[in-house]
Amino acid sequence: MNTYTIDLSLQPTTFDLWHVCLAGTVAVLALTLIILLISMVVSMSRRKLETAQVPAEPIVKIVEVEKIVEVEKLVPAPTPEPVILKEATPDAALQLLGLLQKEARFIDFIEEDIAAYSDADIGIAARVVHEGCRKAINEHFSLAPVRSEDEGKKITLQQGFDAATVRLTGNIVGSAPFTGTLIHKGWQVTNIRLPKLTQGHNAAIIAAAEVEL
Repeated sequence: MNTYTIDLSLQPTTFDLWHVCLAGTVAVLALTLIILLISMVVSMSRRKLETAQVPAEPIVKIVEVEKIVEVEKLVPAPTPEPVILKEATPDAALQLLGLLQKEARFIDFIEEDIAAYSDADIGIAARVVHEGCRKAINEHFSLAPVRSEDEGKKITLQQGFDAATVRLTGNIVGSAPFTGTLIHKGWQVTNIRLPKLTQGHNAAIIAAAEVEL
């Protein structure tokens, strides 16, 4: 029986096709492994570089804001106060007519048909009536002008002026302030001094009938 002994320390002295293929395969595998290792190292280096260059994104906290829609409350308009009309008592007006008749024969002059009289006669009668009316008014009333400015001067009425004391005339356009010419100062009564009436006095009798005996 023959025994074969393999000496591993021996090195081949010749290369056949098998050894060539084996050596080429080993070389290709080694080259491939080296290329993969180099690719991995380059890729890791690039990732580290990009991570270092790109700043960290801030953490944005999203807070949901609840929208509160304010519903306009429909408040009914206040009911305007009813206009209360003061009933004017006729006694004071009748008393004034009586005073004008007493001092100036005012009613006689108004009721007289002056068409038949000349202007001179009317002028004399008007002077008498004027003097008597002036006396009656000054004795029982205190008068003052509404505006203190001189007539013919330019005045300006600001927003909210009292329309009861100033009457606008002419071309009224837009809203205050208004600037115009004072045509008339106006008059206002500051004090009244009418005599008191006795109980049962008939104020409707402005002038009693006169009978001469």
